[in-house]
Parts: sequence; C-alpha cells; structure tokens
Amino acid sequence: MKKLFLIIGAPGSGKTTDASLIAQEDAKFAHFSTGDLLRAEVASGSELGKLIDGFISKGNLVPLDVVVNAIVSAIKSSEKSNVIIDGYPRSVEQMTELDKVLAAQNEIALKGVIEVDVSEAVARERVLGRARGADDNNEVFNNRMKVYLEPIEAIRKFYKEKGLLHVVNGERAIEPIVADVKALVNSL
Repeated sequence: MKKLFLIIGAPGSGKTTDASLIAQEDAKFAHFSTGDLLRAEVASGSELGKLIDGFISKGNLVPLDVVVNAIVSAIKSSEKSNVIIDGYPRSVEQMTELDKVLAAQNEIALKGVIEVDVSEAVARERVLGRARGADDNNEVFNNRMKVYLEPIEAIRKFYKEKGLLHVVNGERAIEPIVADVKALVNSL
C-alpha cells in the first residue's frame, strides 16, 4: 500500500522546495510535481503516455481524468512507498476526481494534505523577489493568487472533514518549515 501526501499552498509558499528537500533528506519518500508526472508518463511510451502526448504536443490542456490517471499510475509504479505530490489539487474538480479515483482502488491511501500557509503579502514578496522568469511579475502573480484562492476554502473544508488537512506556518525560515512538514508526514 502506497502512502500519498499532498502539499498545497499559495504561489511562493515554498511547497515545492519543502517537498523536494524532504525527498532528498529521507530516502523513503518520492516527490513528484504534476508536470513531472505527465512528462514521465509520456517518456514511458505507455498508452496513457501516448494519449497525454497527443494533448501536450498540440498545446492543449490534458483532460482531468487523464491527469489523475497519470498521477495514480506514477504513484503505483514508484519504487518508494511514500509519495509526496506538491501543488495538487488546484481546483475542486481536481480534488473530486482524485478522491473518486482513489476511492475506487486499494493500492494508494491518501494519508494527509499539508497546507504551507503564507499571507498574500509574503507570497508576493517571495515570488516577485525571486523573479526567475517572465511570469514572475505583479500581473501574473495576481492571477496565480486568484486561481489559488478561488477554490481553497472548498478544498480546505473537504479535507478537514475527512480529517486529512494539516496546516504548517510557511512564514519562517526554510529549515523549521521542512522539519515540521517532515515530522508531520512521518507521523501520518
């Protein structure tokens, strides 16, 4: 039985960094981002990978059920029994589809959803301060924040009612945040 942990948070919350550091420091954890999973499925040459490539190569969005099946496929084929995925779900639809697929199988158990909580001001300062690419500007940040905020209350409520939501203060130095998230996933 694979144990799945989801790490969610605003743009700039540090969720990807936290997840990758935990996986680097602790060999029993695998870390995936949704984009990495889709690319890996395409590279595998599987039927699912060919389907995904058909959408991506034309610049189209990969349909929700296909994304969730790629996530589930990658978790099942991971050599590690503990899998951390960051930045997913990003919408109520993604959450509902993942829940439906997980409920229909018995190889993966969702053990926890960890929200790395930061204020919008801290998120903005981090994203605009790092300015790594053309998409790290105020207008793009505002849109990404809006996309994050619209479904977050429903996502929090859903996972809280299932007893799966855990919130970590993301407005500290990276070391204590990673230590807290690591302790949380290990306790779950």
